[in-house]
Amino acid sequence: MLRRGLLAILATFAFCTSASADYPERPIKLIVPYAPGGSADIVARMVGDEWAKALGRAIVIENRGGAGGNVGVDAVAKSAPDGYTIGLQTVSLAINPALFPHMPYDTLKDLAPIGMVASSQHVLVVNNEVPVKSVKELIELAKKEPGKLTYASAGPGSTFHMAAELFKAVAGVDMVHIPYRGGGPALIDVMSGQVQLCFPVLAAAQGQIQSGKIRALGVTGAKRSPLMPDVPTIAEAGLPGYSFDTWFIVFAPARTPQPVIDKLNETLDKVLASKAMSDRMNREGFEATPSTPAQARARLETEIPKWDKLVKDRGITIQ
Repeated sequence: MLRRGLLAILATFAFCTSASADYPERPIKLIVPYAPGGSADIVARMVGDEWAKALGRAIVIENRGGAGGNVGVDAVAKSAPDGYTIGLQTVSLAINPALFPHMPYDTLKDLAPIGMVASSQHVLVVNNEVPVKSVKELIELAKKEPGKLTYASAGPGSTFHMAAELFKAVAGVDMVHIPYRGGGPALIDVMSGQVQLCFPVLAAAQGQIQSGKIRALGVTGAKRSPLMPDVPTIAEAGLPGYSFDTWFIVFAPARTPQPVIDKLNETLDKVLASKAMSDRMNREGFEATPSTPAQARARLETEIPKWDKLVKDRGITIQ
């Protein structure tokens, strides 16, 4: 009995080793858990063609939205662990476990990180009629008039929303959340004065900022953005300790053979390290952030409890 079990294990190992050596032998499906046109879709399509060239096989992008990205991620988690179905998700991969009470998958147990891909900054913008010119002045106004300032988001649990909630927590201020169905409508109502402020993706708001339709107070990342280098970070503009960016990670189902993970990571990193890809990403408002699989897992292990604490402390729900 023991001998049969050992032989089965050795046979499985030999099969995986052989399959890994020849990988990939057919096209790879890359699931993006959102509709076409969003930031995750843009990153996937920017990287996908060059990654496919590096692997020598086509990468077919499939958009499968729903439940804040959970539907698409779950499809990857439940796929065969052979490297032919992988996924790309945003920071929501770390946030969603805190927001959704009944997750269909366990992020750390059911997924195998391949590597980080990119990050993008958000920016704190206010309507021109709001009487502040800096982050420091905004915090002073919010403390002077708690609950009077309103901020727009792209919906409960969106990165717009979480960037603002983190700001409120670090600054110790009270502002009212006005959720919208998408970032575009949220930004339009800030420009019109229906809502005082929001935290849109910098690339999406850059044109309105430069045309003077809204005022930028600070970018959310740890360093200034090459898109608008004159705009300070929120931390340097009056709120030390604040930092938020939307990052993108690729992953496979758990139990995917390590040689397959390593090949996917090595070829992805080669693509991200090229100057052409870096320049293209910068033009679109992203920054390439290659990593090892271990570093990608460590990012998740750090951020999942961070967002869990914020969501619980502030009573954030997606209802």
